[in-house]
Amino acid sequence: MAYKISDACISCGACAAECPVGAISEGDGQYVIDADACIECGACAGVCPVGAPEQE
Repeated sequence: MAYKISDACISCGACAAECPVGAISEGDGQYVIDADACIECGACAGVCPVGAPEQE
């Protein structure tokens, strides 16, 4: 299942820079993951300082 970004997001952008398929973009107040583009690799979760990306 695709990853999603929780409300813990601090909008640092680390996840977007790490995503190999560009599925993460800056949304309204926090980053968001395009579930259709997400390849479920977990790279975003590995670099997030607050653990905001989590599997749906």
